[in-house]
Amino acid sequence: MPGPRFLQLADVAEVLNISANQVYALVRRGDIPAVKIGGRGQWRVESTELEKYIERLYTETKQFIDTHPFGEEADTTEDANL
Repeated sequence: MPGPRFLQLADVAEVLNISANQVYALVRRGDIPAVKIGGRGQWRVESTELEKYIERLYTETKQFIDTHPFGEEADTTEDANL
């Protein structure tokens, strides 16, 4: 059985392992398409849009890796601690 069509921002945050505030910022910036539903303005992200966003991140990451071979970015903060 497929999952729900629309996800709350908290659900998106859980999938991406980031905070709900970070998801809200991604939505407000237009990085992740979302809709406001109801009078209280509850944000929802369509699950297919979340998957498209993740695929874009994979593509961008691959492009970065292809243009910055290992060893050239030795001073990145995350990798420097490895």
